[in-house]
Amino acid sequence: MAKSASFSCSECGGIHSKWSGRCEDCGAWNTISEDTPLTAGPKSKGLGATRGLKIELSDLASEDTPPPRTNSGMAEFDRVLGGGLVPASAILVGGDPGIGKSTVLLQAAASFARSGLKCIYVSGEEAAAQVRMRAQRLGLGDAPVQLAAETNLRNILTTLEAEAPDLAIIDSIQTMWLDSVQSAPGSVSQVRAAAHELTSFAKRKGISVILVGHVTKDGQIAGPRVVEHMVDTVLYFEGERGHQFRILRAVKNRFGPADEIGVFEMTGAGLQEVANPSALFLSDRDTPTAGSVVFAGIEGTRPVLCEFQALVAPAPAGQARRSVVGWDGGRLAMILAVLEARCGIPFAGLDVYLNVAGGLRISEPAADLAVAAALLSAREDVALPANTVVFGEISLSGSLRPVGQSETRLKEAQKLGFANAILPERSKTGAIDGVTARQMPDLTALVGDVFGAG
Repeated sequence: MAKSASFSCSECGGIHSKWSGRCEDCGAWNTISEDTPLTAGPKSKGLGATRGLKIELSDLASEDTPPPRTNSGMAEFDRVLGGGLVPASAILVGGDPGIGKSTVLLQAAASFARSGLKCIYVSGEEAAAQVRMRAQRLGLGDAPVQLAAETNLRNILTTLEAEAPDLAIIDSIQTMWLDSVQSAPGSVSQVRAAAHELTSFAKRKGISVILVGHVTKDGQIAGPRVVEHMVDTVLYFEGERGHQFRILRAVKNRFGPADEIGVFEMTGAGLQEVANPSALFLSDRDTPTAGSVVFAGIEGTRPVLCEFQALVAPAPAGQARRSVVGWDGGRLAMILAVLEARCGIPFAGLDVYLNVAGGLRISEPAADLAVAAALLSAREDVALPANTVVFGEISLSGSLRPVGQSETRLKEAQKLGFANAILPERSKTGAIDGVTARQMPDLTALVGDVFGAG
């Protein structure tokens, strides 16, 4: 009996039983192709016909030596990796086009090479001369990094096996192709097969591999999601074209904390590390402004202070507009509803704009109270004191819930000269010298005591 063919979408990775011009899952056109199996399995009539090798078992009490790490000298890059590069690890780095993925990895390769690792940089998108020109522009022309321009994965693996480097960077996984897979480079089958071969090679030979991945218009790494499951670490390089800041964020890390971030600044000489991102995100805040509130957040293991900016203006005839940059639009709608239902402050007929300054993206529920304070400040045209930070989670009942690591947030605020903090009751905070903590039981208390609105 013949096997039925399987088809998949190169845009979203959806599986289909037959070919069609349009993917039903994501709506993309001309992205469905037939999947070709990588290998033919053993032909047998039962499990007893072919016997495998017995695997070695161990118990939970076994103690293994933690893998050694190599620091690159780029503190922000090492922080996101969890403390340095682990041997035989597979790392996937994704980001928007032109955001700086190749630049930061070339700088990282140069740093690792100067620290004693043998590094090979393989580009499937540029010629070796073009990579060399970028390295000279970044001042890395003397770094002992070996370059190659190739897309044939068989040739690449043969070279890596012969050269035996400590680190190999593949830029990018979507340009690699295997001659054993009958589909175009960048297709789901090719990306899955190439990622599997490179990850297996890294584990088998003890070579660390960093893969560059393109992203879709939704911000997800293009190709099948199984690639993210194969690798040990998934990093996203984030940032806005109009801002000079770039955020390297770990969304998966088997050797360190997830959600850790590294902050870089794009300059003419490449990406420069930002040792104190809070001070950078809060520059030029000498004069108190209505709608501007400082939020004390936690990104991974690091406290980061950033500025929420809100603008509330009368809406023209028609439906009021809600625009959000750097935060979740659904959560903004929830806070507006709570302010209206629990505090009696309407936003009907008003345009609401919310922005996180500096191009940072915030996903913490702890930012709820800072957003509510910014909205009230903008609506009532009342500015909070410039030396005040705000954090806390808002429930649908209008009460305020304490958040984790409150003391760490206050210590970071104190280091940057903030003297006042607005936070929920029952927050676990110690005595922080120079910081007056003003605890609020609910959102109504914030509205009445701070803004006198209602």
